[in-house]
Amino acid sequence: MKAACMICNTTYGMDTSPMRYTCNCGGLLQLVQDFSGIDAELLKRQFHERRAERHTLMASGVWRYKELIAPELPDPFIVTRNEGNTGLYETELVRSFTGVRRLWLKAQSENPSGSFKDNGMTAAVSHGRSLGYQKFACTSTGNTSSSLAMYAATAGLASVVLVPDRDVALNKVLQTLAYGAQVRTFTGTYDDGIRWLDKYAEAEGLYVCNSINPFRIEGQKSIVYELAQDMNWMLPDWIVLPGGALSNASALGKGLHDLYTLGFIDKLPRIAVIQAEGASPFHRMVESGADTLTPETNPSTIASALNIGNPPSWRKALGVLQLTNGVTAAVSDNEIMLAKQQLDRSGIGAEPASAAAVAGLRKLVNEGIIHPDETAACIITGHLLKDSDALRMYLDLPECIQHVQLQS
Repeated sequence: MKAACMICNTTYGMDTSPMRYTCNCGGLLQLVQDFSGIDAELLKRQFHERRAERHTLMASGVWRYKELIAPELPDPFIVTRNEGNTGLYETELVRSFTGVRRLWLKAQSENPSGSFKDNGMTAAVSHGRSLGYQKFACTSTGNTSSSLAMYAATAGLASVVLVPDRDVALNKVLQTLAYGAQVRTFTGTYDDGIRWLDKYAEAEGLYVCNSINPFRIEGQKSIVYELAQDMNWMLPDWIVLPGGALSNASALGKGLHDLYTLGFIDKLPRIAVIQAEGASPFHRMVESGADTLTPETNPSTIASALNIGNPPSWRKALGVLQLTNGVTAAVSDNEIMLAKQQLDRSGIGAEPASAAAVAGLRKLVNEGIIHPDETAACIITGHLLKDSDALRMYLDLPECIQHVQLQS
């Protein structure tokens, strides 16, 4: 297995420890896959047949696509919880709210730890295990930490999680602790945690599972593979997703490139990356036409999963926009919460970061960037119960809960 630098194209081997995440020039690494000999029609049939499997590696909604994700990774090292296999829904309430002709919601919130992070985490932890690592680490605003802790616990391995001491949903920290992770809080932001890991992870024998890890991106490609398979390999006009660290946008674009160049799909959808106004450095960069990202030192949004001021995967995400003629948007916390109410009342539910995708789609339709006659899919990234504080903000409990006198 090899990876190449996104900036200077220097190549590194990925089969030995210590694990490498960046190039000597500072650029992030991206796995280089050899897809020579791939037969798309044959694999389509195999992917379809694997959906009927139970209690096997191929029952996973990630490892079903192993030939496109990590074909060289030995099966005995793979740690899986049957991740993926998430629902694809249509609801008139949310469709009419956004204003598009047809809308699908891909509920990655149905993953075993409750977020899309599981799709990438199974690949990262499995690779680290194949290199002999016993301790796995991440810095996190919540979902990454709970996903990492779950996979480490599943494999009987140790996990160390760095969590900012503010603006993080308590439910996610509790979930991480329940899985047995060692949680270290610190004063600062997600970006400070990344810098600490870059400096000290190797000395502490830690395998880093943040989105700087190229195997995380490979695993997350399965989200768009499964979406395409769900839709019989005919994707909608737009795919809309929230953008925090921008790993999901990076993975989506890499997966779409695979599907298109290998002949699984015959056209690329356009991508819309949605950020919260209080944490929108990528949107501001794209909107201004700048070629480098200026970090935000004090990001702040109710959507805690998006509270990232210096997204490490911004170069990859920019390449995705260029590949797909994509766009960005930033939405306010009020817009996010309004969209969240629609998702919750539809019976699907979502944490605020997920709702940003729906809010962003509505905004892009209202601004005339997305035409009402077009079709779209929103990636719902995190479960409703990931952030109960956000629920309390819009649910007036005394008004919502009616006390009655039961008759004996």
